[in-house]
Amino acid sequence: MKIGLAQINSVVGDFPANVKRILAGYRECLDAGAELVITPELALVGYPPRDLVFKSQFVPKCQQALDYLAGEIGEVPLLVGYVDHHHPDQPGKPFRNAAAWLEHGQIRHRIWKTLLPTYDVFDERRYFEPGERCELVSWNGLRIGVTICEDIWTEDALQRPFYDRDPVAELSAQGIDLLLNLSASPFHLGKPAQRRAMIGGVARHAKVPVVYCNAVGGNDQLVFDGHSLVADSNGCIRAQLPGFAESCHVIDPFLATEVTAAVDETDAAQLYRALVLGVRDYVTKCGFASVCLGLSGGIDSALTAAIAADALGPHAVHGLTMPSAYSSCGSVEDSLALARNLGIGCDVVPIGEAFEAVKAAMRPVFAGKPEDVTEENMQARIRGLFLMALSNKEGRLLLTTGNKSELAVGYCTIYGDMCGGLAVISDLPKGRVYEVARWLNRDHEVIPWSTLEKPPSAELRPDQKDQDTLPPYPILDAILELYIEHQLSSDDIIARGFDENTVRWIQRRVDLNEWKRHQAAPGLRVTSKAFGIGRRMPIVQRFVG
Repeated sequence: MKIGLAQINSVVGDFPANVKRILAGYRECLDAGAELVITPELALVGYPPRDLVFKSQFVPKCQQALDYLAGEIGEVPLLVGYVDHHHPDQPGKPFRNAAAWLEHGQIRHRIWKTLLPTYDVFDERRYFEPGERCELVSWNGLRIGVTICEDIWTEDALQRPFYDRDPVAELSAQGIDLLLNLSASPFHLGKPAQRRAMIGGVARHAKVPVVYCNAVGGNDQLVFDGHSLVADSNGCIRAQLPGFAESCHVIDPFLATEVTAAVDETDAAQLYRALVLGVRDYVTKCGFASVCLGLSGGIDSALTAAIAADALGPHAVHGLTMPSAYSSCGSVEDSLALARNLGIGCDVVPIGEAFEAVKAAMRPVFAGKPEDVTEENMQARIRGLFLMALSNKEGRLLLTTGNKSELAVGYCTIYGDMCGGLAVISDLPKGRVYEVARWLNRDHEVIPWSTLEKPPSAELRPDQKDQDTLPPYPILDAILELYIEHQLSSDDIIARGFDENTVRWIQRRVDLNEWKRHQAAPGLRVTSKAFGIGRRMPIVQRFVG
């Protein structure tokens, strides 16, 4: 039996475009001999639709699109994810996360998602009512279990049960021959390998082949990486679709001879490809054709520019390098060299006159007060003003260039270098920024080597270096990972051998700067715990731990 996996990139709420994508994938699979085609979770809707489902016409329009799609489907069934109404006379949430089995122009079966995640980036219990029963589909002599994403994620990494139900076990008890899973599983570093292990384990325990079709594409802060999988009944991965790209593939999960499983890429390669996809989809799905950003001659803006040029094409990226009296000649030269390497536009717009004008205007107010961080922030905000002006004048989306290490401890200027519509590398710690940049330069110079080799500096005062204010980045990143991603207390981190004063300084800075992050541009999530979606810390709080 040949099953087609249509790993497609849906746009949230764009039903006509999503129908078109689904039909294109369906027909491509038909041409390759598919006898059944499956799509990702909520493929007709785009994931996650969030509060759009509460709009009065959203689910009715989804139903209309589903009816149209069903009319285009012939004898080869299509399994597609969508949002359905929950019966209005029954208690519970108003909607269902659903899958429809389409065949011969009709909706033959409707399957409800059973396990609704409400943790990390997920909030499905806000919208959906779970399915009460797990019912198999009998088709073509096979008893097929259909599950939706979380239905097969029943345990965490410690093998602790998440739920009091196990849909796979419930289906297995009914004697299934095959298990299908429609998924929208977002990327973070390590997730593809985690999925492979999980899918293999599900197949071994159920003793049936598993076909897993995952979404691909960027929606807001989430990036979906695809990497759809097919495992045989022994748990061996027999096929893996490409990552970070739409793809259609047809495979017989009952034939153990076919092995097309892709080799996992390096961490740096996965991070880079995730960010390229996230930028491309965020920019284009929001209706922009081009972007702009500030080029400081530093590593952060250089990597952001490279990602943008790869995502959108060099013609769609324009940089401003805005030197002040504190900028080194090398900063301007490195910015221009980067622009040449990438083929992007770049203008030099000095901020010296504007900075002096602002200081002069405020001099009567600041009389008798020495210069301090206020004047440093003035420069960042003047640069933000210039960049926003370019964004407005040319209709470009402004990209911010700050990394996770800086954002964590507030080493950034609100309304200055934080200005923008998308924070591209805000989930990359500084060490990862260098790792990805060196990977990008593996064959030839993309980012000037002088940018990679010089000490990082904001260049807002004479001879300034980041390490004048911050701990060394390897130490800072290690402590931040333990505090943010693993949520360890300061005492727990100190017990691992880190300096107490350093740990408590970092912890305090992270907590104090929550207000800045609430005003930051949305950032692309590539680690297990990003600032933004999936992390909900109060601004006003006094807990120390």
